[in-house]
Amino acid sequence: MITSTANSKIKNLSKLIKTAKERKKQDVFVVEGIRMFTEIPKDLLVETYATASFYEKHADLFNGIAYELVSDHIMESVSDTKTPQGVISVVKRLHYNVDEVCGKTDYMKKLGIDKPLIMALENLQDPGNLGTILRTAEGAGVTGVLMSADKTDLEIFPAG
Repeated sequence: MITSTANSKIKNLSKLIKTAKERKKQDVFVVEGIRMFTEIPKDLLVETYATASFYEKHADLFNGIAYELVSDHIMESVSDTKTPQGVISVVKRLHYNVDEVCGKTDYMKKLGIDKPLIMALENLQDPGNLGTILRTAEGAGVTGVLMSADKTDLEIFPAG
């Protein structure tokens, strides 16, 4: 169990949580909370950190994935939320081209998407707004999102 903020993995996690530049450099984003953790495709997980109490309640969710247990103190010190749920994951970013987003690939056809519903976002700066928009878009059936180059960083997505 990691109990020190001086641990190199915790230092890196803190840097990822605090700086968009580092997330971009490592080509990852960070998610926090059980909902986001359970929705991440396992092949995209880079690393996961969980408190012992979270692990004890949800041990079955950790089958087949690498994880580190951290003390409650560590979780509180790195978490971006006021009351951490006990799990934080670093996730690989996926990159798509316009043809993929617009459904002009076999992958989209395999998903059963014949007519994609695309949402375009321009000059969005607030990561909280982006998270809300993306969750709403998913509920409305949006299959792809195009964002301008000056978009907000994906940052941290706590379960909402």
